[in-house]
Amino acid sequence: MKFIVGNWKMNGTWDEKETFLKALKNVKTNNKIIICMPFTLLYGNDHGITIGAQNISEYNNGAYTGDISGKMLKDADIKYVLVGHSERRLYHNETNAIVKAKANAAIKNGITPIICIGETATDKNAGRTMTVVKKMLLECIPKTCKYIIAYEPRWAIGSGKTPTKEEITAIFEMIHKTLHQVGCENIALLYGGSVDSTNAKQFANVPHVDGLLVGGASLKSDTFLPIIKSID
Repeated sequence: MKFIVGNWKMNGTWDEKETFLKALKNVKTNNKIIICMPFTLLYGNDHGITIGAQNISEYNNGAYTGDISGKMLKDADIKYVLVGHSERRLYHNETNAIVKAKANAAIKNGITPIICIGETATDKNAGRTMTVVKKMLLECIPKTCKYIIAYEPRWAIGSGKTPTKEEITAIFEMIHKTLHQVGCENIALLYGGSVDSTNAKQFANVPHVDGLLVGGASLKSDTFLPIIKSID
């Protein structure tokens, strides 16, 4: 089984969600489909599709206007949440320490965090990819092995550019080995970054890749369904 996770980011209305889910209602797949939607569209499972959240507060309650806690997500029957997405790091200055705190908050409430890590173009061009990704991984993961890791090179998101198969293979081998060293060898690993129907199968077949994190191509059923169907 592979995970195919869609991230709608700040997109989507109630009607668009209903149309999308109805289009996916009868899709036949042995894989786990999760769509991370804006807070206004969250509720539990629908049409066999699991609904996830895009963010979580590191605090369980209190005077944090505009934030959503793990307790609230649990109350909405949410089972998965993205933490540390590159856009949260870039636009909201989320550090590895904050990402780890959010992952712990999710786990505390019985929610599986999908922890996002990945290097910038500057890191890549300087040859620091492996060093940066390993540091982010070790500084973001909780002690409890109840999470998913999504490697998304920040320079690839929305750019149409992707790493080579050889680059992805080396990075996932390093991530897998590092997690094994800390006693979490059974963690699911996802690839994200300009995933579409033309490259999804290639990425999903890389050793240690257990699924995909899909951005723009997950917004419409006619671009997301071909991705689902391409994954065995």
